[in-house]
Amino acid sequence: MTAALKFDSAAPLRSSPGTGSRVIPADRSLAEEEALRVAESVALQLAKTAIERDRQGGHAAPERELLRNSGLLRLSVPKPFGGDGASWSTILKVVRKIAAADSALAHLLGFHHLQVAGLLLYGDSIQQERFLKQTIARNVFWGNALNPLDKRLIATDTSKGFVLDGAKSWSSGSVGSDMLTISAWHPVTSTALIAVVPTSRTGVTVVSDWDAFGQRQTDSGTVTFERVQLDSIEVLQPPKTTPTPYSTLRSQIAQSVMTNLYLGIAEGALEESRRYTVSQAKPWLLSEVAAAHQDPFIEHRYGNLRLMIRSATVLADIAAAQLDAALANGERVTKAERGEVAIAVAEAKVLAHRAGLETASQLFEINGAGSTRAKYGFDRFWRNVRVHTLHDPVDYKIRDIGRYALTGRLPEATPYS
Repeated sequence: MTAALKFDSAAPLRSSPGTGSRVIPADRSLAEEEALRVAESVALQLAKTAIERDRQGGHAAPERELLRNSGLLRLSVPKPFGGDGASWSTILKVVRKIAAADSALAHLLGFHHLQVAGLLLYGDSIQQERFLKQTIARNVFWGNALNPLDKRLIATDTSKGFVLDGAKSWSSGSVGSDMLTISAWHPVTSTALIAVVPTSRTGVTVVSDWDAFGQRQTDSGTVTFERVQLDSIEVLQPPKTTPTPYSTLRSQIAQSVMTNLYLGIAEGALEESRRYTVSQAKPWLLSEVAAAHQDPFIEHRYGNLRLMIRSATVLADIAAAQLDAALANGERVTKAERGEVAIAVAEAKVLAHRAGLETASQLFEINGAGSTRAKYGFDRFWRNVRVHTLHDPVDYKIRDIGRYALTGRLPEATPYS
């Protein structure tokens, strides 16, 4: 057992020399049992400003630096490259814990690790050596511009690689990122390529135009590319590549991140609601009890919400364990094994979807009109989970589960299933 890393949540957020903020040295390893302790400290710090920052929206630069300086960015990088080599079971619990305080910043952290996973799933040994060691040495914060439904970014062949022209939308974490994972359409082959590119490269412009009513600080802007040079070493998956069952596990990592974001929101909403019910809510005049939390109807509501969240959590942890097992098999993982992971993740995501929406909505029915006052910021839980649960239709997850229950048919591997 290694000594617990003590992250000072009271320290200034920026990492500039002389500010007193703590930066994790490159040779320090964050053990898995320490990760949740650090996540708890980060979550407490984020919670202090979560309501006001949610109102403001925009780019949370100091809070991103808090994540960077915490050491949590290194969790998914394997130990041979200098990272911590944490399991996805651990990483997803970290995401869940932070999401209870601030689901937008948890989204950024989860999607950073999703991009690292892409390097491991798509990249060859030379690419992994280069980009993963760089991730640790520079404490790189990764962003995402791999939106498979957006084919506006075009890749044109050159003698050294490709030239990129066009745009990508819904690019989570792009604002303020150091590196981007991108997908681009290759017209010659009518297929897509997947690559990495520095956000600062000439011709890359990140537009901070995300304006949804929830998840306001996910830095999900539009990224434009104008004659951007893409070297062959940066192409993780060339055009016309047939994905393997192993490489398509990326979609299951993405879906798992979302599942645990929803669970974190549900947990955060339930705890905020509980505090309000116990300390401030007034009993209804017909309840014949002295305190709101003694009302049997309110107890009934909390019982049902706890059951929903607990059930979703169990399924999420089971799915994470299956995901870890499949990833450990590497290229040996079969299509059937990959499909079983997809079903497990779909089951967890559907329940987490329901738990998040129900908890964030019932919070107000439980606590009454007083709980809608702006100073409490309780609406952020519903807005955040409502926006994020629209990422891809939950009905298709339920359809896949139903098909599996009826006939044993596994989901087709897509970027969403």
